[in-house]
Amino acid sequence: MILVTGAAGFIGSNFVLDWLAQSDETVVNLDALTYAGNLENLVSLEGDVRHIFVKGDIADFGLVAGLFAKHKPRAVVNFAAESHVDRSIHGPEDFIQTNIVGTFRLLEAVRAYWGGMEDEEKTGFRFLHVSTDEVYGSLEKDDPAFSETNRYEPNSPYSASKAASDHLVRAYHHTYGLPVLTTNCSNNYGPYHFPEKLIPLVIHNALAGKPLPIYGDGQQIRDWLYVKDHCSAIRQVLEAGRLGETYNVGGWNEKPNLEVVHTLCAILDELSPRGDGKPYSEQITYVKDRPGHDRRYAIDATKIERELGWKPAETFETGIRKTVRWYLDNQDWVANVTSGAYREWLDKQYGA
Repeated sequence: MILVTGAAGFIGSNFVLDWLAQSDETVVNLDALTYAGNLENLVSLEGDVRHIFVKGDIADFGLVAGLFAKHKPRAVVNFAAESHVDRSIHGPEDFIQTNIVGTFRLLEAVRAYWGGMEDEEKTGFRFLHVSTDEVYGSLEKDDPAFSETNRYEPNSPYSASKAASDHLVRAYHHTYGLPVLTTNCSNNYGPYHFPEKLIPLVIHNALAGKPLPIYGDGQQIRDWLYVKDHCSAIRQVLEAGRLGETYNVGGWNEKPNLEVVHTLCAILDELSPRGDGKPYSEQITYVKDRPGHDRRYAIDATKIERELGWKPAETFETGIRKTVRWYLDNQDWVANVTSGAYREWLDKQYGA
């Protein structure tokens, strides 16, 4: 049995679905169901005894300790986090509470649980912390991609809070011997992505006939990672990663945001053309850049390939087409998550 935190969110729910598609090992899913946590992502598991959902916060030490005592998981995979940069700019306190305080309390509960194990059980236990490439800061155009040895230079409240959580995880390994693993991933995309991030937002707005907002000049470069590739990397790190180590997980797909949007428009022109026959790219509009917007992220995923044999199965071209098809085939899911609160957020952020 494994405990997965934040498993009703975008990456966490994909991880659980992929895990149970390949294994009969039970998953205990702990999620606070904030705005991005959505049990509709896991509706296909309804009635499946291998999936145990618990609504709760990783900062609730008593709750987490109780789950350990009851279910005795052999591993914890920690996805639970506030994760949207724009939201961290408008309201950083939630990010401090979840990403720093929450991670600390989760680690304390894990330490107490692990400390009470028999030696043989201790040897097999793992705590895998899922983090982001944004902790490394921003790259210039010709800089080498981020490796695991890059210094941390976070530039937003979100990335600073994730950097702090990474440091806590590292410290609990070196101070207490906790058997930890950390992954730092590039920008994920794919099914069940909450429609405030670039790719699902563009698909949603394009089909609704709304503007496609592009920050600044649209030349911010990101390394794009298909979410199911990320899930396979996490499984591999959990199974074979060296304790105390960090593994960067990337897609080897650096693309400027504007190119991504044009690619999405072209696929939509093909698969779901506008009624008036005009290209979706006509809906592109430029908005004021956000404060402290990092110019470029890129992941050097050499270490995880060299040590663990992992590399992404999808290219950007294959992954993005699968993603567009998923959103076209799951319009009910999109309609259900785009609530009034979501629309208010878009109005505040983009003036849409």
